[in-house]
Amino acid sequence: MKTVDHIEGHTWHGRKGDIENGFRYSIDYVMLDPEKPMRGPSLFSRNAANVFSVRDRDHGGAPKNGEGAVWARRALRENGIELDGKLVLLTQPRVLGHVFNPVSFWLCYDAKGTLRAVIAEVTNTFGQRHSYLCHHDDLSEITAQDKLVARKIFHVSPFQPIAGDYQFRFDIREDRIGIWIDLTHSEGGLTATLTGPRRPLTNTSVLRSLVRRPLGARRVVVLIFWQALKLKLKRAIYRPCPDAPETEVSR
Repeated sequence: MKTVDHIEGHTWHGRKGDIENGFRYSIDYVMLDPEKPMRGPSLFSRNAANVFSVRDRDHGGAPKNGEGAVWARRALRENGIELDGKLVLLTQPRVLGHVFNPVSFWLCYDAKGTLRAVIAEVTNTFGQRHSYLCHHDDLSEITAQDKLVARKIFHVSPFQPIAGDYQFRFDIREDRIGIWIDLTHSEGGLTATLTGPRRPLTNTSVLRSLVRRPLGARRVVVLIFWQALKLKLKRAIYRPCPDAPETEVSR
């Protein structure tokens, strides 16, 4: 993967249980191979300032102190997974230098180009990060029909307990992507999705995104706090943020 792809997609979140809440908004993600030189439009940069950019330090490890793909390779090895194919990072880009990624994904392939594992890198609004490693026990191919389960151990929303199981589903195609995350616990849970077409990133698509989704990640943060206010007004239980898990990666 020598170019950068652009997903001008949508995310949908729906809360389950006695207090319901749902929202849908448009969002920008990019896909790239962070281990190889790449050809991108002039308005995109890797590890440098630009309108759209992706920096290694934003991923793989603590926020702002990440190691990028080096961390992802090490996380796989430490969990007994050896893959000799490409890594693809699916993430929201920095927009005019600012970034906040509630969730990014490391797509991990074998030498034949088959998706074998996914690292879901989750960051909360309290400056903490934890990643969930998703794969089959036998490392067989991850298909669009597969549901991969991980135990929730990380605080994300203060209106959800640290309990229950995530079910991840990944549909990664050449022309579009679809990711579904379903959390179930005794109080209900939630469903979150990311879907959209996959096309090469161009200067035109960067500028179009600036018009349609001004301020980039700042807009995402505002929307998160707006939904939190709505839940507060609905008298949903608020839970203070505990310490992050000691381990960076779990399954």
